[in-house]
Amino acid sequence: MIYRPRASHRSVGAIASCLAAVALAACATSEPAGDESGSGGTTTGAGGTSAGGSTGTGGALGTGGVPGTGGTSSGGTNGVAGTIGTGERGGTNGAAGTNGSAGTNGAAGTIGAAGTNGAAGTNGAAGTIGAAGRGGTNGSAGTNGAAGTIGAAGRGGTNGAAGTNGAAGRGGTTGTAGTTGTGGSSISCTATLPSGGTAHTTTNAQGTADGLSWSLWTNGSAQTITTFSTPAFSASWTNAGDFLARLGMQWGSGKPYTSLGTVTADFAETKSGTAGGYSYIGIYGWSTNPCVEFYIVDDSYNKMPVNPGSDTSKGTATIDGGTYNLWLRNTTGTGGNRCGSSVTSWQQFYSIRQTARTCGQISVTAHFAAWANAGMTLGSVLEASILVEAGGGTGSIAFPTANVTAQ
Repeated sequence: MIYRPRASHRSVGAIASCLAAVALAACATSEPAGDESGSGGTTTGAGGTSAGGSTGTGGALGTGGVPGTGGTSSGGTNGVAGTIGTGERGGTNGAAGTNGSAGTNGAAGTIGAAGTNGAAGTNGAAGTIGAAGRGGTNGSAGTNGAAGTIGAAGRGGTNGAAGTNGAAGRGGTTGTAGTTGTGGSSISCTATLPSGGTAHTTTNAQGTADGLSWSLWTNGSAQTITTFSTPAFSASWTNAGDFLARLGMQWGSGKPYTSLGTVTADFAETKSGTAGGYSYIGIYGWSTNPCVEFYIVDDSYNKMPVNPGSDTSKGTATIDGGTYNLWLRNTTGTGGNRCGSSVTSWQQFYSIRQTARTCGQISVTAHFAAWANAGMTLGSVLEASILVEAGGGTGSIAFPTANVTAQ
């Protein structure tokens, strides 16, 4: 590539023990048994008159004992028979006293109704899967409702009705799986550059590293790109004019973008210093027929979203969890394009993320489709690379992850 002027800058209770002992005497510690026996008959009737008077009446019948309260009272004892009257001259015996009425049993105390068991608590709903591609964690199950306490049993009464079981808690609904995190779980946003590496200090050069193609171009003094044996690179510049360093895939003389398969890029970067009046960090490439230079910008040394200037807005697209501004720009130049030395004007396609990010996965094919929907159609794609472009200044950038794939 040669010099190209730029038109512009580019997360129960136990039933009382009394129940066990049916005999009332074991439970009624404070309740007396039936009263004592009925009293005996009254004293002997008076004797008859001397002329064979009337028969003396028997003593009054003894009354039965008072019924016991609570437990079954013992029956009243028989009344003592009346003493036979002393007859005078053939008086008849007094009638024997009849037995006292038996005491009626005390009414049995009723056992208190057993408490109903509390309904079992419904299990809590399971939680959603975690961000970044990790399954959401399961929600904790709800605790079972506490069982109702057994009603206290009344003394001497019949058993209370058994408490009914609480309704069984229903299982919580299954949590939905978490969506895959942006960029996939294989990207470490805190990774550091691998050791070693090969520095290339030049104004215009290209090569391969770990099966990917690297390139450096500047229209100023020599600058540096360092490549590694893994998909990673770093770059530095000092008082650069227009400086580009990139690593990615190339397709020779080009392939229609619809036949490339699914093109994606994983990246993670840290930057320092300055990059002049404009800078782009993201994806860069070219197509022929038509000649198009394209950018997907996820970060910049300048405030995001940057504006390439002198452009036509083509709307927005939501891709990889972010909103991108779409721009179409016409440019001219005498060098620096990949469409041939005879080409002096071409178009530039831009997708510029509204909020910057320094790590993630870029769905390159989704941007190709978004551009086509906006009337911006690529031709035969020559390359798609992870890029840093600086419009001056003195700075550096490290990409511990910089990988482009097509499947």
